[in-house]
Amino acid sequence: MKILVVDDDKEIVELLSIYIKNEGYEVEKAYNGKEAITKLVTNPDIDLMVLDVMMPKMDGIEVVKEIRKESQMPILMLSAKTTDMDKIQGLITGADDYVAKPFNPLEVMARIKSLLRRSNYQVTNDEPDILEIGPLVIQKDSHEVTTISGKSIQLTALEFGILYLLASHPNRVFSADEIFERVWQQESLVSAKTVMVHVSHLRDKIEEATGGEKVVQTVWGVGYKIEAR
Repeated sequence: MKILVVDDDKEIVELLSIYIKNEGYEVEKAYNGKEAITKLVTNPDIDLMVLDVMMPKMDGIEVVKEIRKESQMPILMLSAKTTDMDKIQGLITGADDYVAKPFNPLEVMARIKSLLRRSNYQVTNDEPDILEIGPLVIQKDSHEVTTISGKSIQLTALEFGILYLLASHPNRVFSADEIFERVWQQESLVSAKTVMVHVSHLRDKIEEATGGEKVVQTVWGVGYKIEAR
């Protein structure tokens, strides 16, 4: 697998590259947003991107917006900004996870591995190949989601994971911690706001495609569910 590391701080790029290579992955490097876009065009086999927020020429937020026009590849953002609103902004833009600087490289590697597992996740054979719930048709193997009328809904790997989890257990309420541990496939180390932002993004995409259908429901103080119909 190949990982693109993007940061205008060359020491950070080199540090992360050492850890990533030690885990057996290939590394591509870029030092600003425009160079990152070029690397993605010339290296279509890149599986994940580690992306700084504050960079010259094109910042990380703009890079994510550009990438999400064409690709749902996993994106892990890095930033010295540490407030909840900064984290939420990064996730709303389309990133999959967020690590604040200064960081422990081992934590970054744990997040990378989790995102790669999630993007390559295959649900178990005892789960249905196709789920039909409300206005949605969800296909397990291809990770495709369409409306009953055939309109495609483009989801990130994490958004698909949340949707499939809730849809395959209709009427069951999952807490934010449960969702994180099942979908991110690691112990919950982040605030519930991270899950909340991904659920919100998932809802927006479903509602846009279905003309406003409220598929994913919040059970206040408890978690989220999809009701069987």
